[in-house]
Amino acid sequence: MDGLELSQQITEALLDKQGEDILVLDLQGLTTLTDYFVICSATSTRQLDALEWGVRERLKHMEGGAVLPQGVEGTPDSGWILLDYGDVVVHLFSEAMRRYYDLEDLWRKGRIVTRIH
Repeated sequence: MDGLELSQQITEALLDKQGEDILVLDLQGLTTLTDYFVICSATSTRQLDALEWGVRERLKHMEGGAVLPQGVEGTPDSGWILLDYGDVVVHLFSEAMRRYYDLEDLWRKGRIVTRIH
């Protein structure tokens, strides 16, 4: 599965858990860290937890084999969770932390693949 397909699966998992303001950025050619960022907001710590769980469960049970994160940082209580899937890095934010980190502006040269408000 390539990074674009993986980002689409992640987006669907986030939509299933009512994630808000979902953004997929194509960063290919801009950084060697990853190919795509998936950024999503949550309205509560409980929803942050549900979003993380939803993504991890969906990818763990993928047809053709489990896709597991290479790394996980942050907690729902911190307002930010990062799931590193290699070609795709998922950023789950509380609304306040998303404004604070402002990844959309930092990576504004990235091509928007998907934006769901």
